[in-house]
Amino acid sequence: MEIRSYERAEPFTTKDGSTIRELMRAANQTLAEATLEPGQQTERHYHASSEELYYVIEGTGEMEIEGEHSAVGPGDAILIPPGAWHQITAGDAKLRFLCCCAPGYQHADTFFS
Repeated sequence: MEIRSYERAEPFTTKDGSTIRELMRAANQTLAEATLEPGQQTERHYHASSEELYYVIEGTGEMEIEGEHSAVGPGDAILIPPGAWHQITAGDAKLRFLCCCAPGYQHADTFFS
């Protein structure tokens, strides 16, 4: 059995500009908590291999995937297919969301225009 505590997950900044804590890395996926400060946004990007799931746990913001925009908030789950250009922007408060990547997140799989 493998269990990891939140406190042991060291935060780092990804290539897209968000701060994440990798909560768990398994053979085929990663689970992380990402945070954006009020008004902060990730750099628009895509992942060639990874499919991502976001789950908003705190704050509100705007999600853009392939030119389609939607308001997001606590309880919203978002699917980002491999190869889809995307960007998330925090609203007036800190935005926190869980991010699951399969295969697991790698800087080398993040591409910008």
